[in-house]
Amino acid sequence: MARDTLFDFPGGHKMEEKTVTGFAYHETGARYVALYRNGVWEAGHLTADPNVVLNESACVLQYAQTCFEGLKAYRTPEGHTVCFRPDLNAARLHDSCVRMMIPPLPDGMFEDAVRQVVHANRDAIPSLESGGSLYLRPYVFGTNAVLGVKPATEFQFRLFASPVGSYFAGGVRPLRIRVSDFDRAAPHGTGHIKAGLNYAMSLYAIADAHAQGYDENLYVDSATRTYIEETGGANVIFITKDGGLVTPQSPTILPSITRRSLLYVAEHYLHISAEERPVRLDEIGDFSECGLCGTAAVISPVGTIDDHGTEYHVGVSEGRSVIRRLYTTLLAIQHGEIPAPDGWLVQVD
Repeated sequence: MARDTLFDFPGGHKMEEKTVTGFAYHETGARYVALYRNGVWEAGHLTADPNVVLNESACVLQYAQTCFEGLKAYRTPEGHTVCFRPDLNAARLHDSCVRMMIPPLPDGMFEDAVRQVVHANRDAIPSLESGGSLYLRPYVFGTNAVLGVKPATEFQFRLFASPVGSYFAGGVRPLRIRVSDFDRAAPHGTGHIKAGLNYAMSLYAIADAHAQGYDENLYVDSATRTYIEETGGANVIFITKDGGLVTPQSPTILPSITRRSLLYVAEHYLHISAEERPVRLDEIGDFSECGLCGTAAVISPVGTIDDHGTEYHVGVSEGRSVIRRLYTTLLAIQHGEIPAPDGWLVQVD
């Protein structure tokens, strides 16, 4: 069931408590903005204005030159605020910028933006008891006017915050997903970076899935349609019948920070086997559990996978679920309730 998140809006005085249910945008008091002009990134600053004003022919509007990240800030039992592995988000944004012909941010700007935005919006961070978090959305986009197809020469880096609850409507519950006939990414394309265009390409497919009664699409590789890749908004993990963790390996899926962390948690905290390898579509019936993982969703269990009319029911009782153990362990690490590996938690306020 969904958890409701209670928080106070910032702004110099306490506001009446609001309730946040699900994963949606809730405006907070401050966001970070930095401009790239004349070949250099200028110093960034906080602003109270949530609006972005652009020329009608801005490169981001005409040719989708933009990439983004997603990370969360959490309360700890001691009252501190921490972010989970922000260095990996900074590195992944750097890689996305390079691929999208966007000048990478100067060293330290990403981390400074995170700290400033979290501190300025500290009253909007959900309590530890609520199960919520403060979602942070860094993004970079081309701002100057272009008409011919070419990269922008001016850019903005922005980072805003929004308190959130559960990613999927209805909270943490077994999802029903389908093997999609649509393609998410192609070999040698942009599937491995966090570019806005990748998500725009999945909008039609997810709307169609929802209309057919599914929560998500499970994409396979576009070259052979043989290997499992990921969904439109999350990576996929599987649990073998002997209790091991398996995650699909492919050069066209996003290198998920959550998935990378779960592989470590499985091996070093739960002491089960953890393997990243190509996973064939016809292996679905060999797994006992399946889950979708990512910063927004954390881990959501899958109950049914529909492969063109053939349904695979995956999942076990909660008491025996490895997915559940992975979920609770990772959340405990993120909230500082159990010791984290060195460098995983960064105190930001």
